[in-house]
Amino acid sequence: MEKKDIDLKYYAKVHSIESFGTVDGPGIRFVLFLQGCHLQCKYCHNRDTWDMNGGEYKSLDDIFEKILKYKNYIYPNGGVTVTGGEPLLQVKFLIELFEKLKKENIHTCIDTSGMFTLTPDIKKLLSLTDLVLLDIKHINSDKCKNLVGLGNEKELAFAHYLSDNNIHMWIRQVLVPGYTDDEQDLLQLKDFIDSLNTIDKIEVLPYHDMGRYKWEKLGLKYQLDGVRVANDDDVIRAKKLLGIT
Repeated sequence: MEKKDIDLKYYAKVHSIESFGTVDGPGIRFVLFLQGCHLQCKYCHNRDTWDMNGGEYKSLDDIFEKILKYKNYIYPNGGVTVTGGEPLLQVKFLIELFEKLKKENIHTCIDTSGMFTLTPDIKKLLSLTDLVLLDIKHINSDKCKNLVGLGNEKELAFAHYLSDNNIHMWIRQVLVPGYTDDEQDLLQLKDFIDSLNTIDKIEVLPYHDMGRYKWEKLGLKYQLDGVRVANDDDVIRAKKLLGIT
């Protein structure tokens, strides 16, 4: 199916689907991985999701019907999480999907970097979103740009918008030794987190290199070659600095 032949309100570019996710939001989740990302995270473990020419177009009706088949498993304590890639690149489709999900009283969640201008479409989508998993890439904008390709100004503004509009969020940061584990950076991140009002959970995600093979399969050099994986002691230290008990 050619892009010019479809209405992107009713079709999404999909990478994959996970029926029984347990780590991307509360409860059992139907997880929709959308194709395409505008960032270049050096630690990305889903490198194959970046290309908007990848994946497969799937219709709104097909995806919604598939979700309903699992409603008895994900309702009422779980729900639907949309991740990627970067889901907000397909915001018009998500508005249509979330409107249908809300009519079914299904919990909606987006996993995003928040590195977007807060357009009317994004604000509308967020009004339909019960929970945002916000991936704070780095609290220092220059270091953020080096790590993922963009500075952090938009994602910090995004976090404040969520807080100001009573939209619940989980804050996530990938702990990469030598990149995101600096003591002063983590203390600055704690100060930022303390300025927000609607945080339900803070997650420190230890960097791993299990996605290396995806880079190599695409013929690409793995960007963090030689960087050690984060261990339990690294995570304990980071949590202490962030004030997580």
